[in-house]
Amino acid sequence: MRRMLREDLTRNFGFLVNDVARALRTEYDRRVRGLGLTRSQWWVMNHLFRNPGLTQSELAEILEVEKPSVGRLLDRLEAKGWVRREHDARDRRAWRVYLADAAEPQMRSLRKRAGELMNDALAGLSAADRERLVDLLLAVKAN
Repeated sequence: MRRMLREDLTRNFGFLVNDVARALRTEYDRRVRGLGLTRSQWWVMNHLFRNPGLTQSELAEILEVEKPSVGRLLDRLEAKGWVRREHDARDRRAWRVYLADAAEPQMRSLRKRAGELMNDALAGLSAADRERLVDLLLAVKAN
């Protein structure tokens, strides 16, 4: 028990991954604040950018929130003209969600700021180290 309490948590993989992810989200929030998007909104938009046509249920699962919360969030994004919902061709009860054409300028800004943040976060690492870091994280994710 004593040994466990003396563990150096500054080098604990789980804590580090969580701390890095939290720091990146917090800094990204700061950088995109001027675009008028909440964290939840840019998180949805980024997921739809990567995976167009997700259902509201799939989005809720990915975001780890309840379906009604996603519905309200999509309502706000739809009111801004940034997403559109279409009935699923195979299941008329389900809605597929896509980024609207009007979201393109916001997505360009989001992607630009994300790239700048990643460059800043990885400053001092060589291109080979950056690739190796990503490879290692992908291996951990696959495990």
